[in-house]
Amino acid sequence: MNASTASAQAPQLDDSCPRCGGGFHCGAQDAHCDCFELRLSPALRERLAAQYSSCLCLACLRELSAAEAVPPSP
Repeated sequence: MNASTASAQAPQLDDSCPRCGGGFHCGAQDAHCDCFELRLSPALRERLAAQYSSCLCLACLRELSAAEAVPPSP
């Protein structure tokens, strides 16, 4: 595999996550993004919209969603 073939197969990381700083590609403008498969609570969506002005990467969204699902310790 040459460099041009590898770059054609690798996803273009054209966005930067405002939470972790990592690169990712938001597919919302492509009519499908991996985050469409995540179920985020309305409360979490509201908090994220208030805190961030752009999309977060899938890893951060999964982490925040999982943290929200863990019940608080007594």
